[in-house]
Amino acid sequence: MKKRPPKRAQRRPKPTGLWSRGMIGTLGAQFLSAVADNALLFAAIALVRRGGYPAWSGPLLQAFFVGTYILLAPFVGVFADARPKGRVMLFANIVKFAGALAMCMMVNPFLSYALVGAGAAANSPAKYGILGEFAPPKQLVKANGLLETSTIAGILLGSIVGGALTDWSIEGALIAITGCYAASASIALFIPRLKRAVPTTNYSPIASVREFASQTSSLLTSPDARLSLIGTSLFWGAGTALRFLIIAWVPVTLKVMNNRLPAFLTAMVAAGIVLGAALAARFVRLDVVHRALPAGILIGVGVCLLPLAKSLPLAFALMALVGICSGFFVIPLMLFCKGNVKMGLG
Repeated sequence: MKKRPPKRAQRRPKPTGLWSRGMIGTLGAQFLSAVADNALLFAAIALVRRGGYPAWSGPLLQAFFVGTYILLAPFVGVFADARPKGRVMLFANIVKFAGALAMCMMVNPFLSYALVGAGAAANSPAKYGILGEFAPPKQLVKANGLLETSTIAGILLGSIVGGALTDWSIEGALIAITGCYAASASIALFIPRLKRAVPTTNYSPIASVREFASQTSSLLTSPDARLSLIGTSLFWGAGTALRFLIIAWVPVTLKVMNNRLPAFLTAMVAAGIVLGAALAARFVRLDVVHRALPAGILIGVGVCLLPLAKSLPLAFALMALVGICSGFFVIPLMLFCKGNVKMGLG
């Protein structure tokens, strides 16, 4: 009786980790996208000013961006779950590229910026959801830290470069930003296409809104999750307002009319967030997250002191203080919120 040949052992997939091709592609795409996002704000504001729009229309730009983000929130998670998340990041950056290109071609800046907001909304669930596909569970916290680091580094560089390029040439800044989105999309092409998280998906708008409302309601019923959601929401809302207040405050108080100084002050806040996050990692554990709340109060104190700053060193010191308190306050709440989402929603 003939012996059957032994079955060939199935080749196991190479273990993924923090420095796998997919993870590096994700970090690179996110970094370039964050650079372009933050540079585009200064270029868009300068474009609106040059176009003769009313002074109050500058903050309206951000309203179009955030409004699109909020309207698409119930649907982008379903979209990200139904497709390989690397391809979702590619699609999101193509949409951002289209919005920046439209601004280059002098299409209405508010509608163009809303298109960029749509791309940002699609990118957000994909960039966080993809971490679990490339990093093993024991490295998820480190992977999240790397992603946040790449984002903050992009905010720093984008703010500085955006202000400087806009002072040189608005058109040149927009072309560079459009190229940055194109580079981000190109890097996303190298993210491996993994199996879809949800094989079958219900794309019904009504069902998506109901599920989104149900999940939000379940989170708000938990006191800890409610603290995280409301705290982070208020923080990002106030941070958006502060950005425009700085842009309006600098020429009035410091008598500086360029775009570089507001960009540098914004970058100082981002640098402070890095330091604040490091301090929070040292002194705040997730089981005592309430320790971060006094830092939230100090953010308000720092902003209230800003009108008293009549010199550049004092302005930079106050922005650094606001950034440090922000990082100490919001980073623990963000991690705590993600933990509650995983435990409460599965």
